[in-house]
Amino acid sequence: MTEAIQPLAESAGVSLPAILDLQAAEPLRAELMALRGRPLNMDASQVTRMGGLCLQVILAARQTWAADGVPIRVDQPSDAFIEQLGAFGSPELQFEPEGGRT
Repeated sequence: MTEAIQPLAESAGVSLPAILDLQAAEPLRAELMALRGRPLNMDASQVTRMGGLCLQVILAARQTWAADGVPIRVDQPSDAFIEQLGAFGSPELQFEPEGGRT
């Protein structure tokens, strides 16, 4: 008996809103968790302001994707996104598992 081949998960994309504040945190969390298990690209090109709670949501997603062995990336970060990451200590947001699912 041969084992069925699992199809590769199709990657997903999320465009982060310009303002990642308290009001954006729960909708962002829900959107990201709905995509769990799929390789994820977050477009940060429009971000002008990011608060600590949204950063925690993004870091929690990174940890979840890492535990699942699925890649997660932040693409095209705006200057404001990069500056505000620096203010928070420049946490690593990218995750590419070795030999993981893609």
